[in-house]
Amino acid sequence: MKKKLITVLMAGVLAASFAGCSGRELSNEYVTVDQYKGIEVAQVLPEDITDDDIDSEIQLRLQMSVKEETITDRPAQDGDMVDIDFTGTIDGEEFSGGSAEGYVLQLGSGSMIGATDDYKGFEEQIAGHNTGEEFDIQVQFPEDYSLNPDMSGVVADFHIVLNEIYTSEVPELTDEWVQENSEESDTVEEYQEEIRQFCVDHLLATEMQDAFLAHVEAKAYPDGEVEAQIADGEEYYNQYAASAGLDLDTFIVNYMGMTREDFDAQMKESAQNVVKMKEAVKLLADKLDLEPSEEEYQEGMALYAAMAGTTDVEAYTESVGEDLLKDVIRQDAVMQYLVDQCVQVEQDSTEEDTGSDSSTSDDSSTSGDGSTSDDSSSEDGSAEDTGSENSGE
Repeated sequence: MKKKLITVLMAGVLAASFAGCSGRELSNEYVTVDQYKGIEVAQVLPEDITDDDIDSEIQLRLQMSVKEETITDRPAQDGDMVDIDFTGTIDGEEFSGGSAEGYVLQLGSGSMIGATDDYKGFEEQIAGHNTGEEFDIQVQFPEDYSLNPDMSGVVADFHIVLNEIYTSEVPELTDEWVQENSEESDTVEEYQEEIRQFCVDHLLATEMQDAFLAHVEAKAYPDGEVEAQIADGEEYYNQYAASAGLDLDTFIVNYMGMTREDFDAQMKESAQNVVKMKEAVKLLADKLDLEPSEEEYQEGMALYAAMAGTTDVEAYTESVGEDLLKDVIRQDAVMQYLVDQCVQVEQDSTEEDTGSDSSTSDDSSTSGDGSTSDDSSSEDGSAEDTGSENSGE
């Protein structure tokens, strides 16, 4: 699941329309990058980050620090996490979306089929069983099952294999937790400000991804890369569909509100953008000498492992995939370079003093390092090259 998370995060790169720009051009057999210095992005300030943004990021990090304890001396009960395999049948026939292996479920969460007047719910029939048991349950889909009306009121049988029972405890945000999990902060208040700055950097990097992609043109795609991304995406959505007791086609229409044709088109576009970004990142890393060292790769892997709540970097790397992790770490390095070289453009605010006789406007912008420049003397708004050129360009 951790591998899918990073895959989906990378697949979050959205399409952008191409526009001709002045600037340095780099190219290889797969992509052409027409600009990488002085790319304009919307300015991000600390005050743009809300308390809700900070709280959400902290909660995510607390979730990543969850403490898990395997249960072997009692049956499963409400609140427990369980790892199960299940096979669903209707009138003895397996149905699409009704089976899964290694499915993680919190009992009592209400995420599976609930109880009806005549049948117990899916989750409550797992409670009371021990690790290693195999058993059968029977449930009834709701009478108004909107996700798949054809299944409304249908009775289904499920064969369950209970692989593991464990508890999952999310820690509280305390000064002690901060001291154990932050290299910069000692108190909750300091940590909140640290997270505020992280959110600023993260938002800026996200904007840079979209802005940079508009300067990348794909000439070709490596064999099988786009197809592999599409397969990963479909597997991800198949899991969602299975959790709702649906096949993917029904899930797409009833849950996502689109046709299969539109879904396939969006999956292809997203996959192409992921591969295009990957190749552009490799191009810049090569030409601008931005490829992380082996030590930097190891540090990055340790960081991502820590963010996932584990100190076992080797096991985490194996579960996610070393090549995928290196792609992410390389992209982090290139995005940081692009952010350092970018021009942050102040966003238009509500017009004030509309009756003013002055026709002069403030067109100042901020470079990636925070300095300001006056764009009024430049017709194309391109940034001045203030850094030394790399001989690999």
